Amino acid sequence: MAGHFRSYVWDPTLIILQIITVQSVFYGGLGLWMFIIDFFAEESRSLDQIFSYELLEFRSSRGRLMMAAYVLNALTGALGLLFIVGRAKQCVDFTATAHFFHLIGCWVYNLSFPTYLVWWLLNIVCIALMAVIGEFLCMRREMQAIPVSIGQKVDL
Repeated sequence: MAGHFRSYVWDPTLIILQIITVQSVFYGGLGLWMFIIDFFAEESRSLDQIFSYELLEFRSSRGRLMMAAYVLNALTGALGLLFIVGRAKQCVDFTATAHFFHLIGCWVYNLSFPTYLVWWLLNIVCIALMAVIGEFLCMRREMQAIPVSIGQKVDL
Protein backbone atom coordinates (compact mmCIF):
# COMPACT_ATOMS: atom_id res chain seq x y z
CA MET A 1 0.00 0.00 0.00
CA ALA A 2 2.71 2.46 -0.86
CA GLY A 3 1.61 6.01 -1.37
CA HIS A 4 -1.38 5.94 0.96
CA PHE A 5 -1.44 8.26 3.91
CA ARG A 6 -1.54 6.33 7.19
CA SER A 7 -1.61 2.95 5.56
CA TYR A 8 -2.66 0.37 8.12
CA VAL A 9 -1.02 -3.02 8.39
CA TRP A 10 -2.81 -5.57 10.54
CA ASP A 11 -0.42 -6.60 13.30
CA PRO A 12 -2.03 -9.01 15.80
CA THR A 13 0.97 -8.90 18.15
CA LEU A 14 0.72 -5.12 18.42
CA ILE A 15 -3.03 -5.29 19.00
CA ILE A 16 -2.69 -7.92 21.75
CA LEU A 17 0.07 -5.93 23.45
CA GLN A 18 -2.04 -2.76 23.25
CA ILE A 19 -5.02 -4.60 24.78
CA ILE A 20 -2.85 -5.88 27.63
CA THR A 21 -1.38 -2.41 28.19
CA VAL A 22 -4.78 -0.66 28.12
CA GLN A 23 -6.10 -3.27 30.57
CA SER A 24 -3.09 -2.67 32.83
CA VAL A 25 -3.70 1.08 32.73
CA PHE A 26 -7.38 0.44 33.46
CA TYR A 27 -6.72 -1.62 36.59
CA GLY A 28 -3.64 0.33 37.64
CA GLY A 29 -5.52 3.60 37.40
CA LEU A 30 -8.56 2.20 39.19
CA GLY A 31 -6.36 0.81 41.95
CA LEU A 32 -4.58 4.16 42.29
CA TRP A 33 -7.83 6.14 42.48
CA MET A 34 -9.27 3.64 44.99
CA PHE A 35 -6.10 3.91 47.09
CA ILE A 36 -6.23 7.72 47.10
CA ILE A 37 -9.93 7.82 47.97
CA ASP A 38 -9.53 5.11 50.63
CA PHE A 39 -6.59 6.98 52.14
CA PHE A 40 -8.55 10.20 52.60
CA ALA A 41 -11.82 8.49 53.54
CA GLU A 42 -10.00 6.10 55.90
CA GLU A 43 -11.65 3.05 54.34
CA SER A 44 -10.23 -0.46 54.21
CA ARG A 45 -8.82 -1.64 50.88
CA SER A 46 -9.74 -4.90 49.18
CA LEU A 47 -10.32 -6.43 45.77
CA ASP A 48 -14.04 -6.21 46.47
CA GLN A 49 -13.82 -2.51 45.68
CA ILE A 50 -12.73 -3.26 42.12
CA PHE A 51 -14.64 -6.44 41.32
CA SER A 52 -17.66 -6.64 43.63
CA TYR A 53 -20.58 -4.86 42.03
CA GLU A 54 -22.65 -5.07 45.20
CA LEU A 55 -20.61 -2.32 46.89
CA LEU A 56 -21.62 0.27 44.27
CA GLU A 57 -24.63 2.02 45.72
CA PHE A 58 -25.87 5.58 45.97
CA ARG A 59 -27.01 5.25 49.59
CA SER A 60 -23.60 4.92 51.24
CA SER A 61 -20.73 7.37 51.07
CA ARG A 62 -18.35 4.47 50.38
CA GLY A 63 -20.39 3.48 47.32
CA ARG A 64 -20.46 7.05 46.02
CA LEU A 65 -16.68 7.36 46.53
CA MET A 66 -16.13 4.13 44.61
CA MET A 67 -18.27 5.47 41.77
CA ALA A 68 -16.17 8.63 41.77
CA ALA A 69 -13.05 6.46 41.48
CA TYR A 70 -14.55 4.69 38.45
CA VAL A 71 -15.38 8.02 36.76
CA LEU A 72 -11.89 9.39 37.49
CA ASN A 73 -10.48 6.16 36.09
CA ALA A 74 -12.33 6.81 32.84
CA LEU A 75 -10.27 10.01 32.53
CA THR A 76 -7.09 8.08 33.29
CA GLY A 77 -8.09 5.48 30.71
CA ALA A 78 -8.64 8.21 28.10
CA LEU A 79 -5.08 9.42 28.67
CA GLY A 80 -3.93 5.82 28.35
CA LEU A 81 -5.71 5.56 25.01
CA LEU A 82 -3.92 8.69 23.83
CA PHE A 83 -0.47 7.35 24.64
CA ILE A 84 -1.01 3.63 23.92
CA VAL A 85 -3.45 3.52 21.01
CA GLY A 86 -3.03 7.01 19.55
CA ARG A 87 -5.74 6.59 16.87
CA ALA A 88 -9.17 8.16 17.34
CA LYS A 89 -10.96 5.50 15.33
CA GLN A 90 -9.66 2.72 17.62
CA CYS A 91 -10.56 4.32 20.96
CA VAL A 92 -14.08 2.85 21.12
CA ASP A 93 -12.74 -0.63 20.32
CA PHE A 94 -10.10 -0.60 23.04
CA THR A 95 -12.48 0.98 25.57
CA ALA A 96 -15.13 -1.66 24.94
CA THR A 97 -12.51 -4.40 25.14
CA ALA A 98 -11.17 -3.16 28.48
CA HIS A 99 -14.66 -2.98 29.97
CA PHE A 100 -15.61 -6.35 28.49
CA PHE A 101 -12.64 -7.95 30.25
CA HIS A 102 -13.68 -6.10 33.43
CA LEU A 103 -17.16 -7.63 33.06
CA ILE A 104 -15.59 -11.09 32.73
CA GLY A 105 -13.37 -10.39 35.77
CA CYS A 106 -16.36 -9.31 37.87
CA TRP A 107 -18.34 -12.34 36.72
CA VAL A 108 -15.54 -14.74 37.70
CA TYR A 109 -14.77 -12.95 41.00
CA ASN A 110 -18.41 -12.93 42.17
CA LEU A 111 -19.31 -16.31 40.60
CA SER A 112 -22.43 -14.70 39.15
CA PHE A 113 -23.32 -12.39 36.30
CA PRO A 114 -23.64 -8.72 37.35
CA THR A 115 -27.33 -7.87 37.72
CA TYR A 116 -27.10 -4.58 39.62
CA LEU A 117 -28.50 -1.71 37.58
CA VAL A 118 -26.11 0.76 39.21
CA TRP A 119 -23.10 -1.31 38.10
CA TRP A 120 -24.34 -1.38 34.50
CA LEU A 121 -25.17 2.34 34.41
CA LEU A 122 -21.81 3.26 35.93
CA ASN A 123 -19.91 1.14 33.39
CA ILE A 124 -21.92 2.56 30.47
CA VAL A 125 -21.14 6.09 31.64
CA CYS A 126 -17.46 5.20 32.09
CA ILE A 127 -17.31 3.58 28.63
CA ALA A 128 -18.82 6.71 27.09
CA LEU A 129 -16.48 9.05 28.98
CA MET A 130 -13.35 7.05 28.26
CA ALA A 131 -14.16 6.60 24.56
CA VAL A 132 -15.27 10.18 23.85
CA ILE A 133 -12.46 11.86 25.78
CA GLY A 134 -9.92 9.42 24.34
CA GLU A 135 -11.17 10.15 20.80
CA PHE A 136 -11.06 13.88 21.45
CA LEU A 137 -7.48 13.72 22.70
CA CYS A 138 -6.36 11.48 19.84
CA MET A 139 -8.05 13.71 17.25
CA ARG A 140 -6.32 16.76 18.67
CA ARG A 141 -2.98 14.99 18.31
CA GLU A 142 -3.82 13.75 14.81
CA MET A 143 -4.82 17.24 13.68
CA GLN A 144 -1.56 18.89 14.73
CA ALA A 145 0.46 20.43 11.93
CA ILE A 146 3.20 18.25 10.50
CA PRO A 147 6.47 20.16 10.15
CA VAL A 148 7.85 19.74 6.64
CA SER A 149 10.85 22.06 6.62
CA ILE A 150 13.99 20.29 5.48
CA GLY A 151 16.65 22.90 5.80
CA GLN A 152 17.17 26.28 7.37
CA LYS A 153 14.79 29.11 6.67
CA VAL A 154 16.16 31.85 4.50
CA ASP A 155 14.91 35.31 5.32
CA LEU A 156 14.59 37.28 2.10
